[in-house]
Amino acid sequence: MKTKISLLVVITAFLSSFPAAASVLTLNDALRATYTACVGIDEELTDLKKMAGINTAITGVGAATGVGATVVGIVKEKTDKKIDELIKSLKDTVKKRIEVVEGTGHDYEAFAQAMTTDLGDSENKNSELSQLQDKSKKLGNWRTGLLATGAATNVAGTIIAAKNKVDADLDAQINSCKESVSNLRTAIMQARINGEDVAEAQSIASACGDFELVDISKINKRGKGAMISSGVGAAMGLAGTTTSAMANSKNILSQKNTDGTRSDKEKNLNTASNVLAGASAAASATATVFNATQIKAIKQVAEVASKCTGVLK
Repeated sequence: MKTKISLLVVITAFLSSFPAAASVLTLNDALRATYTACVGIDEELTDLKKMAGINTAITGVGAATGVGATVVGIVKEKTDKKIDELIKSLKDTVKKRIEVVEGTGHDYEAFAQAMTTDLGDSENKNSELSQLQDKSKKLGNWRTGLLATGAATNVAGTIIAAKNKVDADLDAQINSCKESVSNLRTAIMQARINGEDVAEAQSIASACGDFELVDISKINKRGKGAMISSGVGAAMGLAGTTTSAMANSKNILSQKNTDGTRSDKEKNLNTASNVLAGASAAASATATVFNATQIKAIKQVAEVASKCTGVLK
């Protein structure tokens, strides 16, 4: 009697260690659950890939305008240096005129000849100076415009990158798909024991099971990197736009050193504008790289999702 009771206890304990055995889905139920959980993931990922592509183009424009603003700023700086050199040269010409007057005494013919030469030279230099000042003003306006455009594209890039990620719903659906595939594999094992045909179910489990091999977190990490970089680009672009506009304003341009050359304030604002333009370009380029690598990460998951949906349908 004791032996029978002991055997019953052992059998009961053995069966209780496999609670899942009683809850194994039938093959058809497992297939239906897998279809419900996994279909539609590829469509969600297609939208993510599309937006990442758009953002790559947007931040690419931001990088291009940042580079353009930097180049224009450098050209402006060279132009402004030529202006300063011409102003100094004109100052020297005035000084020479005074020396000529003092040196000629009553030799009016020599005085007239020297003045004619100096005046002709001054007229040429004044004409060149006027052209260079116009050019500098235009270059300053172009730089400001390019920086403003770059800032706007980076603001747009920041917004898109912040939204373009695997949200909680999609993450939950992918996890649900993984779980359903796991249940399907269990159902396949039971179906084999029952002598059922499991070929189709096996192909589904194989294709959809690849979700276990992909890293969803890469999509969000790279999206976050793009968002941060675009944010930095936007901040640099906005600051650069402000300093560039100030450097090219009438108030700043009217301030001159005692020798008539550019004020230190104007020089510093132009230098700051060029530095900020370069920083904006670099940040935009970094955001573009993050967007491009996010596309790659999305594609890896999307390929699995597409293959899974293909066998389910």
